[in-house]
Parts: sequence; C-alpha cells; structure tokens
Amino acid sequence: MDFEHIFDESYERVLKVKCNNKGFFQAFYDRYIASDPRVAGHFKGTDMERQQQLLEKSFYRLIVFYATNYADDYLEQVAIKHSKLALNITPDLYDSWLDNLMITVAEFDPLYDENTELAWRLVLSTGITYMKFKHSHC
Repeated sequence: MDFEHIFDESYERVLKVKCNNKGFFQAFYDRYIASDPRVAGHFKGTDMERQQQLLEKSFYRLIVFYATNYADDYLEQVAIKHSKLALNITPDLYDSWLDNLMITVAEFDPLYDENTELAWRLVLSTGITYMKFKHSHC
C-alpha cells in the first residue's frame, strides 16, 4: 500500500474543505488549544492567523523530512524554539498534537478511513520523533 500517496491525496482534500466556515488549520488549532490548558497557555496572546501560516510551512518541512530523512535549517530552528530551553513544548504535547490533528483530518476528509489515519501518522511520525528528541537535546 502506498501510504505516501494516500497521505498526499488526503492532504489535498482537507485543504479544499471548510467546516463551520473554518479551514483545516484553523479548525485544528481551535481543537488543539481547547484540548489542554497547557496548550492554551502556550498560545495565549498569539496571532493565530500568523501561527496557522507557520504551521502550514512547518507541515511541508515535516513531509520533506519524512521523504528525505533530512532536517533542514528551518526544522532545526523550529525544534530549538520548541525545546525545553525555549518554549518547553513537552514530548507528550506532540502526541496530543497528532491525536487532535487526526480528529481534524477525520472531520475534513470525506474519504477518511483507517488507511488514511495510518498514512498521516506514518508521514508525520518521523518529524514528531525528531521534535520530541530535540526537546532535551538542544
């Protein structure tokens, strides 16, 4: 099964859909922030429109990391910014991030199924593992 292809197709679908007048990244952030008071605290006072743009950019870097196993300078800087020496985004919050993302994908992708979920998790897992590792190794 070509999980990369399944991911690519699903990603294209979710970006085209609006749910409750929200785009994919906005709906994700609303869900993620509401999921945990620690998350809400990290985003207090944040320009969420700009944050959504940064997430979309970072998302592409996670996809490239999956495809190449290469952490470019941008991903390295994101990891440093999220490490315990800076924002202190703890490793468990990455798990929550992914779980909330999957709920959002299920909401936005009309063809969502178990293979779609697995494809997203596989594509993003290498980058998430990298970010979790860097939390205490920067």
